[in-house]
Amino acid sequence: MDDAGILDRIAELGFVLPPAPKAVASYIPVRVSGNLAFVAGQVPMIDGVVLHPGRLGDPADHVTVDDGAEAARQAALQALSAVREALGSFEPLSGIAQVTVYIASAPGFIEHPAVANGASDLLVDVLGHAGRHARAAVGMSSLPLGASVEVAVTAQLA
Repeated sequence: MDDAGILDRIAELGFVLPPAPKAVASYIPVRVSGNLAFVAGQVPMIDGVVLHPGRLGDPADHVTVDDGAEAARQAALQALSAVREALGSFEPLSGIAQVTVYIASAPGFIEHPAVANGASDLLVDVLGHAGRHARAAVGMSSLPLGASVEVAVTAQLA
């Protein structure tokens, strides 16, 4: 894929590609195996602060579905940044194969797909047809750093 074209598309959409995330524990941000790049789960961060921490569906946390979708979108941008850092550019990227969105949620919360759409829609908006992917949206009792969302991506390489 065209590196400059993807960066331009991100800017056209009103987003900024964040700096590539650094590992915060015992793992690497991206593992390339064959024609796949496995991106470690991304907790949405802005300037070192978790975006929309808490659990969806928990009235005490006040995290809305829109907040969760925004967090998922930020995490997907971070995943793209991690891929670009690992590969040196977007040139080797041919598409997104799989996305898993983990959602910290209270019992009874059922709007996981709407939250996960934040990541999915961003990837399609940026990459077009190549951004279409298989997906799982999974509810969790908690996530690292108190995040409301964590996004893991498997990218396909040319």
